[in-house]
Amino acid sequence: MAGHSQFKNIMHRKGRQDAVRSKMFSKLAREITVAAKVGMPDPAMNPRLRLAIQNAKAVSMPKDNIQRAINKASGGDAENYDEVRYEGYGPGGVALIVEALTDNRNRSASNVRAAFTKAGGALGETGSVSFMWDRVGEIYYPAAAGDADKVMEAAIEAGAEDVRSDEDGHTITCAFEDVGDVSKALEAALGEAESVKVIWQPQNAVPVDEDRAQSIMKLVATLEDDDDVQNVYANFEVDDETLAKLSAE
Repeated sequence: MAGHSQFKNIMHRKGRQDAVRSKMFSKLAREITVAAKVGMPDPAMNPRLRLAIQNAKAVSMPKDNIQRAINKASGGDAENYDEVRYEGYGPGGVALIVEALTDNRNRSASNVRAAFTKAGGALGETGSVSFMWDRVGEIYYPAAAGDADKVMEAAIEAGAEDVRSDEDGHTITCAFEDVGDVSKALEAALGEAESVKVIWQPQNAVPVDEDRAQSIMKLVATLEDDDDVQNVYANFEVDDETLAKLSAE
């Protein structure tokens, strides 16, 4: 079983919910501001902004917060954020990709490097691990959207490449360049998605045991706690028994 999304769920359940929520809103607001600044402040004319707002609404981010983030971009007082990608290896040879939006590259690089080093890993050059990943679109629907057959049929019609369904919901992936068209077709068939993202999908996963999995979880949590870090991806997997143990702890 691929571990990263399941581990994120475990970490969020174990974290202080208010703190996790506040951190999530802050990162979403930063993405909305950047999207509005590099494109147009109108989501109808700016696909990146439209997706950012959709994902903010999916986690019940207040409308005032969303509008404030958009206004910040057009107000002239918004910080200039750079999009930076860090790549490296964590415990057990697990590869990680870290995406950040930062107004201070030196601070971000120092913090990310320190997290890798403390975990026994090493930060590499850009491109050192990303060649082992694919850039794809990921569209998520909760279980209430329909059963696996209904979602699969809609995904095929929409031009998606893969669907993974479980008791919690449905994860649909498509080619990076098709994410707009596929998500629009799915919305017509299934309603609005809970989230639409462009992600890094590993071509192969590294199996890890419970101890190694806990070390990776700790590294991912440290990275995600950094204000500049937007997304963390890791190419590991655990078996169902290990996942159950970690969920129960």
